[in-house]
Amino acid sequence: MPDLSTALATRPVVLDGGLGTTLEASGHDLTGDLWSARVLAEAPADVRAVHTRFAAAGADILTTGSYQIAFDNLAAVGFDGAQTRRLLHLAVRLAREGAADAGRDVWVAASVGPFGATRADGSEYTGDYGLSVVELQRWHRRRLDAIVEAEPDVLAFETIASPAEAEAVARAIDGVGIPSWISLSAASTAFDAAMLRETLAATARTPGVLAVGVNCCAPETVSSVIADAAAAPYVVYPNSGETWDAAARVWTGDPGRLLADLDAWLAWGARIVGGCCRTTPDDIAAIAHRLR
Repeated sequence: MPDLSTALATRPVVLDGGLGTTLEASGHDLTGDLWSARVLAEAPADVRAVHTRFAAAGADILTTGSYQIAFDNLAAVGFDGAQTRRLLHLAVRLAREGAADAGRDVWVAASVGPFGATRADGSEYTGDYGLSVVELQRWHRRRLDAIVEAEPDVLAFETIASPAEAEAVARAIDGVGIPSWISLSAASTAFDAAMLRETLAATARTPGVLAVGVNCCAPETVSSVIADAAAAPYVVYPNSGETWDAAARVWTGDPGRLLADLDAWLAWGARIVGGCCRTTPDDIAAIAHRLR
């Protein structure tokens, strides 16, 4: 396959959907602090099977099950550094194996969640971490050094929850040698509309960043962000339309119209399009059908 940046210059590509919530729908309990990382450690074949389903549905990019994995939160439940590193490597391998099971060539994006995801306290929606940019940079870089060893095709920084964390990520990727996208949490209270657009523009200028965008938000939020921004190419992957209640740890509301604004997203510069929480292989198949 060509490198992803080359492909984006010629056509939009299809991203997969909600790995964790698809595992949950198949019967896995994701209520613990490690979320889908627990399934990755205890039932890797099930993670591989979900990757296969998304690849078969038409996803050109599979994101790994490493969103919640970091050295500190896994140490708190008994994983030493070597075990955490092996789990990060396993996440990349399972995505490749899942694509092979579907007979597809895909790009594998190593999922790199925000600091708040490892706290499992909802702070990925506030960015209120009490850490400086330098502290966040160091925290992200330790995990990145381990992920890079597994040789994913791209690094997917997801649900980045504040301007400070976006700056930290931009610093952390310096010299890693693997292209990245940086997707902001449009639902985070750390961003107002102007700050969200300014942060997208700033991160888009970072060397090695091939796309910026938003994820883990309502589908209609995507349009309100990228229509007024100027930082294409964009990566966009909203939720189904349901809303996560971090305090009660449940989803509420009804699925929205994921594809309603797809044509407008493409016109505004979206080049990686998929789904986040509660989006299914059927949703991704619908996106693939529309794009092709």
